[in-house]
Amino acid sequence: MKNTTRRMFLTGASAAAAAAVTGSAEAQGLLDAVIRSPRRGAWDDQFDAQASNGGKVVTSQPVLSPATVSNVERAIVDYSRIAMSGGWPRVPDTKKLEIGVIDPDVEMLRRRLMISGDLAQQAGMSPAFDSYVDAALKRFQRRHGLPDDGVTGKYTYSALNVSAQVRLGQLQTNLQRLREQAYNAGDRFVMVNIPAADIEAVENGRVTLRHTGVVGKVDRQTPILTSKIHEIILNPYWNAPVSIVRKDIIPLMRKNPNYLADNNIRMIAPDGQEIDPLTVDWSTDEATKYRFRQDPGKINAMASVKINFHNPHAVYMHDTPQQSLFRDQERFHSSGCVRVQNVRDLVTWILRDTPGWDRRRIEQTIQTDSDVRIPVSNPVPVHFTYISAWSTGDGAVHFRDDIYGMDGAAELQMSNVL
Repeated sequence: MKNTTRRMFLTGASAAAAAAVTGSAEAQGLLDAVIRSPRRGAWDDQFDAQASNGGKVVTSQPVLSPATVSNVERAIVDYSRIAMSGGWPRVPDTKKLEIGVIDPDVEMLRRRLMISGDLAQQAGMSPAFDSYVDAALKRFQRRHGLPDDGVTGKYTYSALNVSAQVRLGQLQTNLQRLREQAYNAGDRFVMVNIPAADIEAVENGRVTLRHTGVVGKVDRQTPILTSKIHEIILNPYWNAPVSIVRKDIIPLMRKNPNYLADNNIRMIAPDGQEIDPLTVDWSTDEATKYRFRQDPGKINAMASVKINFHNPHAVYMHDTPQQSLFRDQERFHSSGCVRVQNVRDLVTWILRDTPGWDRRRIEQTIQTDSDVRIPVSNPVPVHFTYISAWSTGDGAVHFRDDIYGMDGAAELQMSNVL
């Protein structure tokens, strides 16, 4: 799959760049204008919101939509022109730049942000990191899924210094994915975007709910799939897959023989009988022949909710007791399943057409009962997809790290090396 996407990346980038030759003069004019931008005083100019080009970074437009396809096509034209004209400068990455700093490197940062459309030319050239640059850098960070703190940390520098040619290829590669999926997603669906670790609940062409997610590690990847959500389980039991038993539970039991008891995990034999962990030889893989079931409760791996849909990978969506993971910048921690922040909001939306299951009853059941299975009256389509570059219009072009290496450019796999 990686070889295929690598060919798509290189071919797409070359084709788009070739198509942009006729626009190179226009683009060169843009770059010349950036270089000739007026110089501004350091602090005595009143802040002008238009000094950042604006354009909403967060909108209600779904990633999987025909509008996104059109927006990416326009973005490819823009990035082709930029690439054909030499792209943007590399910003020196040895200093912490933030509002109040006066440093020659700020001028390079200004040029970089002007060329990508985050900072308007009216902001001018200056070594001062002023409110113009602060607003523009925060916009850039939001487009790249980074904390919008207005400070040039290592992740921001890495995103700034991906070349325009590579970004062009990333857009072209993702355009192919969007064309294959955006027109058949459905009127009401849930979309998990793996590189962004984000979830959208979409209805009638608009994002109704947006959730932060946690997806699979690089060595335990969340699969790309399409299915339908057919069941919600409240206060579920958790059954550990064999992969987790082998990779996690056995090593943990070798270190701490009380691990299973401490985490309310029971060992069940094929005949249904509970097994005493002390009778198992943990120096071998003997334990893999047993089922490991965790009782419902606050420390259950799925916490209060499991969202089921048929798929050959045995993955699902769920709540988690590790809520702090949702605050991480890199949310690739799971063994393939998808953890959903504020999952009860999503469950309420999924069960909207299921009689008798409003938010109040869901909450009451979570407080009073265990392993309650709710068939979804109108199963909701769910799409696990891999979109690492897209555009919501208004000049907002979004990029994410190619965490699983599917885009064909090592420069995009920043999270693997930082």
